[in-house]
Amino acid sequence: MSILKLLGAQLEAMTPADRQIAQFIIDNPERMLALSSAALAEETGRSQSSVVKFSQKMGYDGYQQLKLAVNKAKVLELQPPPGVIHGTIDAHDDYNTIQQKLIGSKLLSMRETAAANPEAAIDAVLDALMGARKVLLAGVGASSLVAKDFSYKLLKLGRTVLLDSDSHIQISNASALNKADVVMALSHSGRSTETLRITELARERGATIISVTGLQPNPLLDLADISLFTIGDEERVRSSAITSRDAQLMLMDMLFILLLRRQADAHEYIQRSEMAVTVLKG
Repeated sequence: MSILKLLGAQLEAMTPADRQIAQFIIDNPERMLALSSAALAEETGRSQSSVVKFSQKMGYDGYQQLKLAVNKAKVLELQPPPGVIHGTIDAHDDYNTIQQKLIGSKLLSMRETAAANPEAAIDAVLDALMGARKVLLAGVGASSLVAKDFSYKLLKLGRTVLLDSDSHIQISNASALNKADVVMALSHSGRSTETLRITELARERGATIISVTGLQPNPLLDLADISLFTIGDEERVRSSAITSRDAQLMLMDMLFILLLRRQADAHEYIQRSEMAVTVLKG
């Protein structure tokens, strides 16, 4: 995932000193690449040690590693996939431009979502799902559609899944959970009221909470035992959930495929499901 996108997503949660350094890098990535840590400190009015500590907070050994990450992010921006245009769709774009921008946005969102979720986090989610007595899926709007799709996949594996479009029923289901259960709560913003209330109640009951949110600090993320992230390009202008929904779907499909690999009797369940549906198809 691009360090520039990560800085932008975490900006509001940073200390004033870190925010000033991060904002300078976001606004002036090429200029930052030409500066030493001392020079960047002078440009931002901070100490050299503050710049080094900032680099370490972002997960790098030092300032040089941070510069390498920023340079990589700029290279990726300059080299989109062949034949793909990425950018915000404008009202004056023609049909072909809109088509290419939409494809580019979706591909970029899925690639960055994959990069945002390390294997350790995915493994932790798989462990939780494999050991769960029941799995409650929570989400509203576009996230509810993704949750419904994932619930069908879990049911094919013989899992006990709770999902309902009525938030009152979801709350009721959450009240009956215990520490043997898992809640997977999907909300790109991490601020959907119904999803938050369901998750809060499930947490009180001792259930393991898995959140699927955007990178920005949010209340749902604060409730989670395990966190997965989705990257979308809809933060500036959002007419509907498009890339964030695709990112969620890709992440859920990845979990399903990995569960298939882990669960010894998975293919037996899948086969029985397919045979049952065949009867309805005549």
